Amino acid sequence: MTLTVSDGFRKVSERLLCEGYPARLMESEFLDPTGERIIRQVVRHPGAVAVVAIEGEKVVLVRQFRPALGEETLEVPAGTLDVPGELLVDAAHRELMEETGLDAQQLEELVVFHNAVGYCDGVTTVFLAGELKEAKMTATSVEEQYLEVEWVELDKVSALIANGLITDAKTVIGVLTAFRRLGL
Repeated sequence: MTLTVSDGFRKVSERLLCEGYPARLMESEFLDPTGERIIRQVVRHPGAVAVVAIEGEKVVLVRQFRPALGEETLEVPAGTLDVPGELLVDAAHRELMEETGLDAQQLEELVVFHNAVGYCDGVTTVFLAGELKEAKMTATSVEEQYLEVEWVELDKVSALIANGLITDAKTVIGVLTAFRRLGL
């Protein structure tokens, strides 16, 4: 008899290895369908929001330093769900204002995806922003204080992705999904 995933894995225990911001590293114990014990390290992340803000023929991107990579990336405005009880749409407004000094009259949920299913439970919800207006830029992190806002022509974005100049997953997924939604 061949066992399959549908025969079930069962979580037995989980213990905290390291707590940091914004994630926690856990050691999780599972039993596979045959009852064999499996130990995995799992990152527990509160989730994030991202905003694809398009006005006219341009999309708003931010260039910021990312410590995990040790370099700058070009990406859509985004941030961690680190305010207890905050609604996703409110987090999207907050992140857009913090990083770009813009707000949107209209936010539409565009796509939800898991960031790295092999080791992390983090989920990102991407919104499509419309009817942009100026707002107070309220940078809260060191990285946000030094980021640069860039308006990139829509017809240039696909080439930036294809040439490896935009490699951030939420940006690639969000922008390409937005383009499809908008018929671009």
